[in-house]
Amino acid sequence: MTNVAVVRLKRKGKRFEVACYKNKVVSWRSGSEKDLDEVLQVENVFSNVSKGIVANKKDLVAAFGTEDVQKVILVILEKGELQVSEKERQHHSDKTYQEIASIIADKCVDPKTQRPYPVTMIERVMRETLHYTVLPNRSAKQQALDVVKQLKEHMEIQRALMRINLTAPSKSGKQLKESMSSLITEYENENFSGRFYEATFLIDPGRFREIDELVKQATKGQGSIEIVNIAVIQEAQERLE
Repeated sequence: MTNVAVVRLKRKGKRFEVACYKNKVVSWRSGSEKDLDEVLQVENVFSNVSKGIVANKKDLVAAFGTEDVQKVILVILEKGELQVSEKERQHHSDKTYQEIASIIADKCVDPKTQRPYPVTMIERVMRETLHYTVLPNRSAKQQALDVVKQLKEHMEIQRALMRINLTAPSKSGKQLKESMSSLITEYENENFSGRFYEATFLIDPGRFREIDELVKQATKGQGSIEIVNIAVIQEAQERLE
């Protein structure tokens, strides 16, 4: 039983458990694992996995409306709580902590220098200043967005700018430029010659959807924008992706 991961769900005052392979539950929930046989140690529903006590069929019907074991297993896998040891929980928390800090270091910069902060520095501020606690049911990416908001209260940090290419009919160019002026951080290049207005500029990533809608409306669908770099970071005096 040392390699068993237990997923537990309580319903109608009863406890129901399924025995799974470690790490496979997460893969199943994310959709990367499709084969139920790869997830389950035993295709059965227990009231206590460690003691090997199988759940009573009457209890299954009362709690789930069916005695079909496979249907009940799917509900438990989807909604149940994954039971892990304290050591495993701590390992997962540390790993997620590092992942959150890495995401922030990749996507954010010091606004004065446009350079990234070291991952170790981000992680230290998270631990020592924010006293941040990892949320097990949220992805590292989701948590990174929340952490950035908290970091802004204690240090100079912002999302790295996004580099965009714009192509639009020349007749729409001037009006479009005026409409977007408050949304664009910096123009790098623009060209009004020929049939098209073309420009390359930097924006806050949070402005992307707003600019995209503006271009579509102003050009009646004839203009387009393209992401060149998701995060433009200043590195040794050069802008890199």
